[in-house]
Amino acid sequence: MPKKMFVIFGVSNILWMVFAVSQAIKVDMFPDKSKIFAQIGDSVSLTCSATGCESPSFSWRTQMDSPLNGKVRNEGTTSTLIMDPVSFEDEHQYLCTVICGAAKLEKAIRVEIYSFSKDPEIHLSSPPEVGKPVTVTCSVPEVYPFERLEIELLKGNHPMKVQDFLEPSEKKAQETKSLDVTFSPTDEDIGTALVCQATLHIYDDDSPPKVRKTTKELEVYISPKDTAISVNPSTRLQEGDSVAMACTSAGLPAPRILWSKKLDNGNLQLLSENATLTLISMRAEDSGIYVCEGNNPVGKDRKEVKLIVQEKNFTVEISPGPQIAAQVGDSVVLTCDVRDCESPSFSWRTLIDSPLNGNVRSEGSKSTLTLSPVSFENEHFYLCTVMCGQKKLEKRIQVKPYSFPSDPEIEMSGPLVSGNPVTVSCRVPNVYPSDRLEIELFKGESIMMNKTFSKDVSKKALETKSLEKTFIPTTEDIGNVLVCLARLPIDEMEFELKQRQSTQTLYVNVAPRDTTILVSPSSILEEGSSVNMTCSSNGLPAPKILWSRQLSNGDLQPISENATLSFMSTKIEDSGIYVCEGINQAGTSRKEVNLIIQVAPKDIQLTAFPSESVKEGDTVIISCTCGNVPPTLIILKKKAETGYTVLKSTGGAYTIHRAQLEDAGVYQCESKNEVGSQLRSLTLDVKGRESNKDYFSPELLVLYCASSLIIPAIGMIIYFARRANMTGSYSLVEAQKVC
Repeated sequence: MPKKMFVIFGVSNILWMVFAVSQAIKVDMFPDKSKIFAQIGDSVSLTCSATGCESPSFSWRTQMDSPLNGKVRNEGTTSTLIMDPVSFEDEHQYLCTVICGAAKLEKAIRVEIYSFSKDPEIHLSSPPEVGKPVTVTCSVPEVYPFERLEIELLKGNHPMKVQDFLEPSEKKAQETKSLDVTFSPTDEDIGTALVCQATLHIYDDDSPPKVRKTTKELEVYISPKDTAISVNPSTRLQEGDSVAMACTSAGLPAPRILWSKKLDNGNLQLLSENATLTLISMRAEDSGIYVCEGNNPVGKDRKEVKLIVQEKNFTVEISPGPQIAAQVGDSVVLTCDVRDCESPSFSWRTLIDSPLNGNVRSEGSKSTLTLSPVSFENEHFYLCTVMCGQKKLEKRIQVKPYSFPSDPEIEMSGPLVSGNPVTVSCRVPNVYPSDRLEIELFKGESIMMNKTFSKDVSKKALETKSLEKTFIPTTEDIGNVLVCLARLPIDEMEFELKQRQSTQTLYVNVAPRDTTILVSPSSILEEGSSVNMTCSSNGLPAPKILWSRQLSNGDLQPISENATLSFMSTKIEDSGIYVCEGINQAGTSRKEVNLIIQVAPKDIQLTAFPSESVKEGDTVIISCTCGNVPPTLIILKKKAETGYTVLKSTGGAYTIHRAQLEDAGVYQCESKNEVGSQLRSLTLDVKGRESNKDYFSPELLVLYCASSLIIPAIGMIIYFARRANMTGSYSLVEAQKVC
């Protein structure tokens, strides 16, 4: 029993606690209404908030447990259900459930959907015209639920019709509902407003029904009537006269006036949209029936008037004249001018009805035929035909093409060189007709040649004709003028340019001549000296100077184009042949100079073979050589008591056979040229032999004889070897040979 009492007591405590908590929690819904209306396409937010609970738990559902079709956002003690955009699927009773611990509370709100986003539209079946029935349609587009819709049509403040749509819809959808009223407008309806008012009876707790309305002012029309025409001065006129025709028409809105002319086929040609039609300088073809029409959106009314225009006599002139010569490639305008006819009609043709090959432009009393560019196909008689009313006149003009577009061209077969034949060509390009062409060639005042050309009837074409003359120019022709004169007479017709001419001044060239070289100071110089070689040449035009050096193979190596060739410090290598050329377009003239650079003797060698110390009876060869270029003179001498004695040498070598004691002494070699000289000396020592009883033994005699043959042979070998290498020697017999 005590245990059962304890259980009952515990349960009662728990129930008490739940009741206490539920009494402390409060749930609110925003909007704070039991039902709201949401426009399709709008955004709706339902907010559920809990007070008296720190950490409530929220959940949303529909009463029918349908999908929410919205997004839930919980933040602290609030929870929001967002439906964006609102659609038919969102029409439900929504419940927000709040759980706080063991306590659970719910709050409900109903969302009903509607569509009423656009104003009513008023349409008329036709423009309202007084006395004619017209149907007015008042339509409300995209409405839901249409069973709550009411449409009322008013004219001014007077209701015309009210209509409800009470039948329930079979499906949830936006529909367009309309109301139609037919009535006949009267004059009193002009300016009255049509009002279409639509009311959607949906109510929530405190908002009125939804109302939209559209107003349209009635524009009541009256069809045009009482159309009338007044003509000033008269309906009968003369060519060149003017007339003004005014048209009036009654209606609402005020009729628009259109003037037209009735054509032969019954169609109307629109002329003007002004109330007054003015015709000036009238022609016979302006005669006819003119129609005035007044029209507005609901009708039209016409009135006609007939004008009669009588013809006048007229004249036609064609220019530039009965005949014209036209340059091929140019533009020619033939003009046909009419007088005393206000509205002439023009046409052009050729006498043989060939294609015109031109452009026709007619304006007012003139018509032009433009031939551009003129060609051989334009060689015709052209006729201009003019119609003035029923009268017809023709004029004709003859066009004769020619070609003489440019001045003659003077050409030479080559440069003019005094004394050389040259051919002058005088060309006349693109000429037609060539059989009329005459070419004359003058030199100064004197005629050199003239030429005419025969006719080629087989073709019409531009040709180039020429005259050629060969002559020999002289210096007297310098500055003279060649004149090529071309004439192209075409019958007796006058045209701007009958002749053309070209001139060319003669510039006669004279080939270079009298080429000279001036060498200062001389062409033979000492090494290290300076030299200037100046070249001059006569000719016309003045020759250009070209200095070259002749190479060993005969070729020329250009070195300067200055008139003066200078060497500031000459070297032996500068020696050679230098060539000066005077050059112009008529020829070349050449002159040469041999430049010689000399040096003083040097590198002399004086030797004794086999030695400078020999024994009596030996053979000695004394040889002198030098290394100079150009060669120098070699003189061998022996010192004596009275001076030096010149020795007879061969190729710079002096041979002593069987030397004696008196052959000992001082020997001297002198090398000299025009620039200077150089000396070398040596002392020859000849020793005597000792007496000996065996001196003339047979062996010694054989040795002596053999040496007497061998030594001269050696000497000859040395002589020829040295002669092959030596540059000079001296011989009294051979009159001072050079080495």
